[in-house]
Amino acid sequence: MTSVRVGDVARENRSVRAQRAYRSYLSRVIAVLAVLFALAIAGVAVYSSNLFAIEEVTVEGVQHLTGEEMAQLAAVPSGTTLLRVDAQAIEENLLRDAWIESVTVDRDFPHTLNLVVTERQVGATVVISTEEGASSELWAISQDGIWLCPIPDPDSEAAQTISPQIYKDAEQALRVSGVAYGVTPEVGTVCSDESINNALNIVTNMTTELKDQVKEVSAEAPESATLMLDSNVEIAFGAAEDIRDKERICLQILEENPGKVAYINVRVVSSPTWRAA
Repeated sequence: MTSVRVGDVARENRSVRAQRAYRSYLSRVIAVLAVLFALAIAGVAVYSSNLFAIEEVTVEGVQHLTGEEMAQLAAVPSGTTLLRVDAQAIEENLLRDAWIESVTVDRDFPHTLNLVVTERQVGATVVISTEEGASSELWAISQDGIWLCPIPDPDSEAAQTISPQIYKDAEQALRVSGVAYGVTPEVGTVCSDESINNALNIVTNMTTELKDQVKEVSAEAPESATLMLDSNVEIAFGAAEDIRDKERICLQILEENPGKVAYINVRVVSSPTWRAA
């Protein structure tokens, strides 16, 4: 007769159960690893294939750049796919253009790349003297003071290569004139001329209906900035300071003397003057 202690049997049972549990756990781990490995192989295969080849590039939010210009700027590599395309590189390419303020590159599976663009708007057109003042050219500048582009004569050959929207905006935009000779705009750079920036600041920060009446600003110097209204009333506005008070005074003079005012001087807010037509 052989005797077996109860404690030994219990330990043996626990050992068997532990081994079974370990083998079951190991089997599950191996199965999971096998699935992950298969998925990785499949992912590499899909990534390397032309399954999601880019067949169309769409653009949203663009008015001042032509389709040809956008294609050249984006420079989407031929034969690339939505999985392999370098979205950051495309964004950087587009942001090099002065017109583009921000851009998002979206993948629209299975075959479309969508470029969502926010453009800068024309804040004003600036008459730039060239050849020591013997001639001039017109430039578009954004509200935040970025030189956007020169605007060629509408009948010129160069005009055929730019968006018609630029001419529409130029017709409606404020014009800055009287800029001293020597200002040399460069596309994509920030305007450093104090007189031009002062003119932009005046109109950008105006908050009353007077703003909509301003058609031109003479910007020979910040302290001598002069506004010309649609009604041909001339306003010696000066520096972009106390703008709201200056607006209020001008509107009051115009309201109290309808059709009689030719000139208003509010360079010094505390002592405004005006002259009849």
